[in-house]
Amino acid sequence: MNIVDRLVALRTLMQKHGVNACIVPGTDPHASEYMAEHWTEMSWITGFLGETGTAVITMDEALLWTDSRYYLQAEAELQGTTVKLMRESDIDCPTIPQWLCQHTEGSVAVNPEMYSVNGYRELKAILEEGGLTLKSIDLISPLWQEGRPAIPTSLLYEYEEKYTGESVESKLQRVRQAMTERRCQALVISALDEIGWLLNIRGKDVDYTPCLISYVVLEIDKCTIFVAPNKLDAAAHAYLNRVGISICDYEQVFTYLQTLQAEGIMYDGGKVNEALYEAINPAITRRVNVSPSPVLKMQSVKNATELAGERIAMRKDAVALTRFFYWLEKEALKTPQTEITLAAKLGEFRAMGENYTDDSFCTIAGWKGNGAIVHYHATPEECAKIEGDGVLLLDSGGQYFDGTTDITRTVWVGDPTQIPAAAKRDYTLVLKGHIALACARFPKGTRGNQLDILARQFLWAEGMTYGHGTGHGVGHFMGCHEGPQNIRTDNNPTPMQVGNICSDEPGIYRTNEYGIRIENLIAVRESNNLGAHTTGETFLEFETLTLCYYDTHMIDLSRMTAEEIAWLNNYHAWVYTEIAPLLSAEEAEFLKEKCKAL
Repeated sequence: MNIVDRLVALRTLMQKHGVNACIVPGTDPHASEYMAEHWTEMSWITGFLGETGTAVITMDEALLWTDSRYYLQAEAELQGTTVKLMRESDIDCPTIPQWLCQHTEGSVAVNPEMYSVNGYRELKAILEEGGLTLKSIDLISPLWQEGRPAIPTSLLYEYEEKYTGESVESKLQRVRQAMTERRCQALVISALDEIGWLLNIRGKDVDYTPCLISYVVLEIDKCTIFVAPNKLDAAAHAYLNRVGISICDYEQVFTYLQTLQAEGIMYDGGKVNEALYEAINPAITRRVNVSPSPVLKMQSVKNATELAGERIAMRKDAVALTRFFYWLEKEALKTPQTEITLAAKLGEFRAMGENYTDDSFCTIAGWKGNGAIVHYHATPEECAKIEGDGVLLLDSGGQYFDGTTDITRTVWVGDPTQIPAAAKRDYTLVLKGHIALACARFPKGTRGNQLDILARQFLWAEGMTYGHGTGHGVGHFMGCHEGPQNIRTDNNPTPMQVGNICSDEPGIYRTNEYGIRIENLIAVRESNNLGAHTTGETFLEFETLTLCYYDTHMIDLSRMTAEEIAWLNNYHAWVYTEIAPLLSAEEAEFLKEKCKAL
């Protein structure tokens, strides 16, 4: 069926079930950042292939809500589908519940597997206030049978303790203690990264994130993983048996919850889907909604082994990046290059690193004006050629058994004497904020939103800002974006803790000209270098983990303080000392020039 035929079929099914509207979000049952194709229901019903979007279908209209990053893509992909684009970033665009309350009546259907408990409750409350009823009905699966991709079947494998630094037994004990403190005898876990961390397992079911599609129900005396049998070979069975994990089929999680006996059950309402919640034995009246879950809080605090692994991964990543920039400056432009060929070449250099498995997200190579599109993704149809002089923004990362990396560098390609003064000013203001955050010292209990201004202050002082967050948490050989901590203007109540890893990535974006973003990963540690006049409080600071030079051609030194220049020189000396021995003689000489003191 084409999109028009699919909409007709859906409306027929809606009529059969007595519903007047159907919401199809671009989500999966595990609240994943990257989804398996099996769950791309929003794309199937609309034809829109962007990463973020929600469809609403009524008996006479079909609409797609997405944000400004995807307007051009959506306009092209929705042509001929009868689906109308709703520009949710525009100030006058109604929310989905607002639109439904104004344009329909009766009942609205959603697949409860695609909504978190919290999201479902919020939607239900708003709709009911507007006189509508929310129904839990999966209307897409009966229609999408032929050609629907299967749920991935990658094998579960052990992620060894030499990388994790903690046994499964220890992790289970810690989580059970958190359950006991909340008087709960069971915990439902649906987030794939949390399952991977808790059981020291990994897989290849999802792009860019080494996780495995599964559920876990943890009880005081038992832990059960719900996973498709074809994901388990003899080694996986032996491992799970050795660490005392019971095994059930993936789909059996619903019947298991229906008969579960527990005096209290805990779940993360921001992650666990509504269908799981509705399946819980009604006899369990004590239900504790915790968000974030105790598992996520523990996993965000990296132990000494994990941090050591991250440092190893950073060195491998630095070698790949140095080789890439050497190639870019010395060889690349002898033949035609595009944003896509640059990203592919960087991937080749990363793949040379020991224990490399994948990129940690899709590389963003933004040439000139494309760099001003924050989440830009080059395609063969829309891809810039690298020609002349200009600014290149390169945001990339790798997955290694040792750890996960994420780095952005902005460089000038071409004759450095042609760098516009405005670009130097912008780059320097971003760099100053980047350094200020890296150098922060703050009392224990400080939250990310209290640190965010350090990175923005120099831009704000000149009437500039950026719309994205300054920093996100990062997993250990897991998701490149991990909570619960972050650094942004939003009021996140989670304080920074020793062992957290965050990004430090301020930026500035000039439409149709260039984008500038500079990003390192930083880890929280205790500060032991305090003066004599302290008040006795525990202070924290950041350790910079990322190793890669900055493009000093783009710095306006007149705007830099002596302290900032000293920090930069020390950083470059460290980069050269760590990385030069891992390079060829030519590459090391190239790096030496890039890292010379200012």
